[in-house]
Amino acid sequence: MNHKKSFFIYHFILLLFFINIVQIPLKAQSKVLTLDDAINIALTNNKDIAISVMTVQKANAAVNQAFGYALPSVDVSGSFSRYLKKPLMSFPDFGTLLQNATYSILFDEHLIPRDNNKFKPVENILQSFSQTNNFTTGITISQTLFSSTVFEGIGASHIYYDLSKAELSNTISKTVLSIQKAFYGVQLSKEVYNITKSSFDNAQANLVDVKALYKEGMVSEYDMLQSQVQVENIRPVVLQMENNLKAAKDGLKILLGLSQAEDIDVSGKFIYQPYDLTNEEGLIEQALTSNFDIKSLNLKKEVDKAYIQLDVAKYWPNLAAFGNYTYAGSSDNWDFQTYSAATVGLNFSINLWQGNRTKNAVEQSTITYQQTKEQLAQLKEFTISSVKATVRDMKRVQTLIEAQTQNVEVAEKAYSIAKVRYNEGVGNLIEVQNSDLALKQARLNKVQSIYSYMVAKYELEQLLGKTNPVYFKQFKELND
Repeated sequence: MNHKKSFFIYHFILLLFFINIVQIPLKAQSKVLTLDDAINIALTNNKDIAISVMTVQKANAAVNQAFGYALPSVDVSGSFSRYLKKPLMSFPDFGTLLQNATYSILFDEHLIPRDNNKFKPVENILQSFSQTNNFTTGITISQTLFSSTVFEGIGASHIYYDLSKAELSNTISKTVLSIQKAFYGVQLSKEVYNITKSSFDNAQANLVDVKALYKEGMVSEYDMLQSQVQVENIRPVVLQMENNLKAAKDGLKILLGLSQAEDIDVSGKFIYQPYDLTNEEGLIEQALTSNFDIKSLNLKKEVDKAYIQLDVAKYWPNLAAFGNYTYAGSSDNWDFQTYSAATVGLNFSINLWQGNRTKNAVEQSTITYQQTKEQLAQLKEFTISSVKATVRDMKRVQTLIEAQTQNVEVAEKAYSIAKVRYNEGVGNLIEVQNSDLALKQARLNKVQSIYSYMVAKYELEQLLGKTNPVYFKQFKELND
């Protein structure tokens, strides 16, 4: 029994060891993403971008369709019919007519004696003039010579195509901004977690020191209990920050289009790089010129203008040339007698009145154009205001970061001094705890300010239309 028991324990331990060995690489398979990695994944998976891409493709097809109206049109037709019962119509009796005519000639030529009784009255009878089997084939070629609607439609479709490409660029830019925010939101959560964890580690280390001093009778039991309370007070905060980090990662995975079951992490650090904010008027001018929303609305205004011309074009005449060739035949017994015909000509049409439909259509499209102009003016004012507000916020945070960097250094020094003083018996526990709390708060203030600054910088760049061109490369085919 002992031997069997030892054999079982040995294999159980071996199995646990094997499981641990297998789990080690699985846990290590967390996907670590840089900012560029995250953006490229989002550009591939984002549904809004996929919809915008399809809109560009649809607009390109619309351009080709509009151009097709200016090209020749060729139509081929054919038909075959067989009468199951021929149609009849009332018509004079041809047999009686022929008989009367024959007798008339014979009488007039004195070939037989005249007898008027030979003449019969001519009456209408139902007769068929159709053959049982009939076929018709034909080809018609038409070419628009003048149509203001066609020509204006080609121009409007090109502008709409440019608008769809601008909207795609706008969607890409906004997607990049959302990923930048989410990515650094994860970074911020990591920093906050690490700072909180560092404070927790400090509290635990301090508790170890206090316990050692308490055993030697150098500090009171009160200090030891206070240290324990501090550790337990920080512990739930650490757990909360850990949950916040997981939530931030889950949010990033949603934006990236990744499965929630996939484990990811982000790579990078908060790097504070001051932005040149000295020329605010220059930044506003650049925003009004390059902002993606403004570009899109400008093109939307041009599309609306083109639609006005499309509606006005309905007042103008249309002129088209056409040619037609027909080949047909008919028969009662499949021995067809065939014939052909060919025609050419011009087709001219102009609308004189349609119940004021054209006038009302022009009025509606003109109002739509005016609405877009007002929206564009409003958007420009909003953009100017946004640039100014973002610049003010960035300047404020710049000042805070410079002060907070020094404040962290001071807090670190104060915490070191408080620990030394306490260990030497000239300080008290309150000093250590307060200095640790001050250090944690100083670090949190700094990373939160850097995060706010980076987000504001990315928002400003998006307002200025300065999204990194490399992110548009994979869509270059659509933008050419």
